[in-house]
Amino acid sequence: MYIQVAHEAPISILSAIQKVTDYDYCLVHLFETHPAYKSFFEQSLQQGRQVLLDNSIFELGTAFDSDKFAKYVSELKPSFYIVPDVLEDGYESVKKYSEFTAKYPDLPGLKIGVVQGKTYDELVDCYKYMAEYADYIAISFDYKYYIATGLGKSKLERFCNGRQNFIQDLISDGFWNWSKPHHLLGCSLAKEFRYYIDKNITNIRSCDTSNPVVAGIKGLRYNGDLGLQDKPSVKLADLIDHNVNPIQKSDILYNVDQFKKILKR
Repeated sequence: MYIQVAHEAPISILSAIQKVTDYDYCLVHLFETHPAYKSFFEQSLQQGRQVLLDNSIFELGTAFDSDKFAKYVSELKPSFYIVPDVLEDGYESVKKYSEFTAKYPDLPGLKIGVVQGKTYDELVDCYKYMAEYADYIAISFDYKYYIATGLGKSKLERFCNGRQNFIQDLISDGFWNWSKPHHLLGCSLAKEFRYYIDKNITNIRSCDTSNPVVAGIKGLRYNGDLGLQDKPSVKLADLIDHNVNPIQKSDILYNVDQFKKILKR
């Protein structure tokens, strides 16, 4: 089993991160303020790299404007793109997915539908819709649902265990669609991903996380393949202009290497 990995990074280190990851992940809202950022991913596609375009909902709180997003998908022609969704609202996410894909049926790239919801039933309803209509299914790391269902002393531990439990419940209850690829959006604790390898959930195809990068910028090194027990609260998008120094780069690359070991690579 092989999970493809992307790590979001400041512009100053994008090229170095590209050399140690499987595909590239970009945030659409940064296209409007950072032309060099957009150009980097255009060049990546020209070089044959796969690129995933995110609608920036985690960074903005609400999905990027749908019409502008469609314009950028059309311009960039990414390998995949995350259809606009609504945080923790499964039924509105289904509605938004349906409206967006009906309005823009011919955009280039595979359509990623994000599972959202507040309860298990709502999450399942949203999952079943995305499993039928999306090309690719994404599951986020930080639903409040996980706080109630995950085990652990900290919120991060409950997020970590909560997503594991949710995916296992989908499988046990017969809802998991083994014919569709799945993407794991972000993470709380990097150690989470070993579970999916050990359980051989073979159609978890990809994940993205800035965790190894942000930790390195903050001077934190992974505890080997156990990762960290805490997580810097800053979002990578807020560090997009950060000029990574040699010490930070060394810490980042060490963390990236340990992240691969978590995935048994």
